[in-house]
Amino acid sequence: MTRSVMLTRALLRSIVTTTGRPSRSQSTLDNASRHGAYDVVVVGGGHAGCEAAAAAARMGACTLLITHNVDKIGEMSCNPSFGGVGKGHIMCEIDALDGLCPRICDQSGISFKVLNRSKGPAVWGYRAQIDRNKYKANIQREIASTPNLSIRGAAVEDLSLTSSLGDEGIPRVNGVVLDSGEVVSGKAVVLTAGTFLNATIAVGMDVKQAGRMGDPSSTGIAKTLSDAGFTMGRLRTGTPPRLIASSVQTEHLDIDHPDSDPQPFSYLNEAPTLEGPQTVNYRTATTPETNAIAVESLDRNYHIKEEVRGPRYCPSLESKCIRYPMRHHHVFLEQEDRDSNIIYPQGLGCTMPVDEQLRMLHSIRGLERVEIATPGYGVEYEFLDPRQLRRSLETRRLRALFFAGQMNGTTGYEEAAGQGLVAGVNAVRHVRGEDPLVLDRADGYIGVMIDDLTTQGCVEPYRMFSSRVEYRTIIRPDNADSRLTEKGISLGLVRQHRIDKFRQQTANFQNALDILSSVRMRGDEWKAFPGISCLLCHSEKQYSILKVRAKFDSIDSIKAASNSPDLNSLLSDRHVAFKTFCHVTYHRYEEAERRLVEDFRRDEGICLPADIDYVGNQTRLGISREAAERLEAAHPETLGAACRISGVPVSSLMSLIQRIKPRPNRKEQYQQRT
Repeated sequence: MTRSVMLTRALLRSIVTTTGRPSRSQSTLDNASRHGAYDVVVVGGGHAGCEAAAAAARMGACTLLITHNVDKIGEMSCNPSFGGVGKGHIMCEIDALDGLCPRICDQSGISFKVLNRSKGPAVWGYRAQIDRNKYKANIQREIASTPNLSIRGAAVEDLSLTSSLGDEGIPRVNGVVLDSGEVVSGKAVVLTAGTFLNATIAVGMDVKQAGRMGDPSSTGIAKTLSDAGFTMGRLRTGTPPRLIASSVQTEHLDIDHPDSDPQPFSYLNEAPTLEGPQTVNYRTATTPETNAIAVESLDRNYHIKEEVRGPRYCPSLESKCIRYPMRHHHVFLEQEDRDSNIIYPQGLGCTMPVDEQLRMLHSIRGLERVEIATPGYGVEYEFLDPRQLRRSLETRRLRALFFAGQMNGTTGYEEAAGQGLVAGVNAVRHVRGEDPLVLDRADGYIGVMIDDLTTQGCVEPYRMFSSRVEYRTIIRPDNADSRLTEKGISLGLVRQHRIDKFRQQTANFQNALDILSSVRMRGDEWKAFPGISCLLCHSEKQYSILKVRAKFDSIDSIKAASNSPDLNSLLSDRHVAFKTFCHVTYHRYEEAERRLVEDFRRDEGICLPADIDYVGNQTRLGISREAAERLEAAHPETLGAACRISGVPVSSLMSLIQRIKPRPNRKEQYQQRT
């Protein structure tokens, strides 16, 4: 590599169709110099791309967001909702770092509900049904008004590399090549290609190249990554048919009501912005006839193939009927926005021919006369093995190149947005020569997700659940700001109005704890208060609220027990009130869990050399062949990460520790003894 290296090929002038291709006039949104070098270039205008670009710009970096169609920035391609179990935690963490989507959801939501309430508040899942058109308009307005951020409509076909190798002997990316042949220079590139890499969509046996209905796939950049030596695989996903709302017989369906007091995602908001009453959803279920139709149509269904894995936790109707042929599968009918006549049937993702889709729908209660607005279809796409990434989301093969979103094997808007934010931050840190932001498994759900991806990889679309998290007692939706906002402030990521709000909420929370610590009563007095259960205490001994072993039903029971006007004033902020309630509920368990975190971080502090050849030095390292192959694939950065790789036995880890730790100087030891 003695000359300028550029993985350039003949331009692909026509991928599928010109639908969705930007005209040359669309590039006028780029407000920066076309010929100067940007600090960060973000490719892709989905949820990962929006968060990456906005984060980089908030940190003061000159940032360019390139997407093939600027009108599709922030598009909700599938379900019209954000949040859920595990996903809601990611939303709170994105907001704690001043990300976009939680605030935009609060502005665009039409129905809010907290899931998993039968469990403790540590694993409650905030969820909102979103007006998809309003969400797209709001986030496009936010992106367009962000300082330091330019937008350009163009298709990226290639990567531009520097002529010299870096300090580690690894090529460095210094920009992207557009389909016009123009090179856009950037000191770091964040690639968020979503489901567009060499993607095809299928309805029945009709298959064509596209990453989304009406949008072309990205074949050029996919070939670039393959030529650069990245390990790639294929995954599939799908979306259900959209229904004409007026053709649904809602009188035959069960009603699913939203919460009467809607919970916002953002710590900045006391309540979401609603332009009318919250919408209700409807519930129905498949029938034996539905299942039979899905199975009968398999010979006309290209998308259902065993060699390509689909999402385990959001499977297609065909997959559910194959696995569980005797079950009735739930279907949730959700309004896509306030003004349109379109219903999203969650649970009916399918890729059978259109005539079979209509026959299948007519077999379901309440949908006997339903009409299809757009058919369901499947998407099959390439993804990058995420074990090729550092925990900063920078690639190991090419410096200054970061991956985020579904191209890393995840599924869901929230997972993509969380990765995008981290990638955007670390792209800026890389340009400035600063250490990356690395969130570990004790920092938050985003840290768990990135650790899972970079150590375990994925063979099916990865979805976040609270069950993946070890430290659920201290990683809660109420305290994401306490865990992460200070980190964001130190990075220059958080704007001043959020800093002021965070400082005030933190002070109010601490003052509330001081008041609660001063309230002391005998055990028999505690038993007299309503809203307190599971009380374990001596009748004559005095306890404070933070020491009494009891379960408080709500924040109102805590207020009643304290009987303090000052406390009522401090807890007028719903976020401070909920954080106080969760702290009272879990503080007895937090200390034990924090000790576990200390043990975990002790292992995380033992770094493994980045240049180990595990397979080539298998015998010298004293590890098994299987362990060497798995370690080589993941290349863990720390001992803790190595411990979490499936298939690496403890014996191999012990041998590895013995071989890599510094050996004592025998001469110095002898001199010290004598």
